[in-house]
Amino acid sequence: MAFSRLKDSWWSRGRDLQTFRLAKFFTLTSFVVILVFTVILTLILSHRAQKMYLAKSEEYLKLLAANLNHQVFQQFLVPTAIEKQGRITIADPDQHERLDTVVKNTIHGFHVKELAIYDQVGVLSYSNSGKTLGTDCFDVPGVKQALFGGQYFERLGSSFLQDFLPHLAGGNQRLRGYFPFRLEGQFGAEPGPVVGVFEFTQDISKDMADIGKFQGIILLISVMIMGLLFVVLRQIVKQAEVILERRQERQRALEAQLHHAERLAALGEMTAGVAHEVRNPLGIISSTAELLRERLSRYEPDNRLAQIIVEEANRLNAKISEFLDFARPREPNLQPCALDKVLDRSLELLHPEIDRLQIAVTKDYRTNGKVQPADPGLLHQAFLNILLNAIQAMPEGGNLDVAVVSGPNGRGTEIRFQDTGEGI
Repeated sequence: MAFSRLKDSWWSRGRDLQTFRLAKFFTLTSFVVILVFTVILTLILSHRAQKMYLAKSEEYLKLLAANLNHQVFQQFLVPTAIEKQGRITIADPDQHERLDTVVKNTIHGFHVKELAIYDQVGVLSYSNSGKTLGTDCFDVPGVKQALFGGQYFERLGSSFLQDFLPHLAGGNQRLRGYFPFRLEGQFGAEPGPVVGVFEFTQDISKDMADIGKFQGIILLISVMIMGLLFVVLRQIVKQAEVILERRQERQRALEAQLHHAERLAALGEMTAGVAHEVRNPLGIISSTAELLRERLSRYEPDNRLAQIIVEEANRLNAKISEFLDFARPREPNLQPCALDKVLDRSLELLHPEIDRLQIAVTKDYRTNGKVQPADPGLLHQAFLNILLNAIQAMPEGGNLDVAVVSGPNGRGTEIRFQDTGEGI
């Protein structure tokens, strides 16, 4: 059955809706995943930029430490050792003032927040930030590592979370570095022994804040783009839902029509079976009436009752035959057929209805007495259907033209029906 085939096809109820819901879920999930990964990627890139900046700052402090090492050695250590015969005491006001002048001139304009100098045993000897001089700081990790010739960096005022979200840091963020203070030899000679430690503290709050702003701008742009995509996607989904709902409505209407057609088909098959069963007793009635007519004709020649029974039985049998032919189409029985006679027979059968509706019929038969191989019964049925459609299309009357002409290039025959009605 047509409806059974429909149910098994790709167009079955609910399949489109399930597919759309799956696509909608996949799309929205993909949007969320892309948004999350965009945020993560932004944080990673921002963290990478932060690390690159810190690496540059460390290189900057290394260069500054090398320059300060040279300036202190040339402008303070050597002249003082010559003047004081090798006795260097930074606690001495004159020596402290000379060292302070050298340090300030060297770091001027280099954005150094604090500077401290430790002697060769880790005791604080100089500070420009007011630290207590003479404090033993040998156990400070940076001081100890620098006294052994290494370098040490630490970041102050930050946490693990603030490494990824620098705009949450707040307050001051500082980068502190410890570098060995070495005696200088001749140009190109090996580094001299460590005689102290330089401690630099650089304020990086503004730069970290700029990185945080950059990160915030990227996040804001990403969220705005994703929000715009979400709005567009939402509109597309809404339009798709409307289209799908309309399609579902058409599908439901078509299914209802198929249900109705299936019921009509079943009813037609059942009626055809009933008509077939009625035909047998009808044949008995017809043959019995024929025998009765023959017997009555001997005694009552004018009695037409039996004749009426035979005629009506034959007429009813013809109707049943037409119905069975419609319900179960038969194979055409081709024979020489005069199309004009078949058309006249069909028009004659519909003559009462044509007269009632005052329809003017115009015939144009150009058969020239030729016959065509056809099934007169099937043609009669087809002509009746076409003529009935034409008559029903003109309830207020009109013109009906029926023509029989030769086909294209003289091959075959064309039967044309034309009416002035509103159409089928």
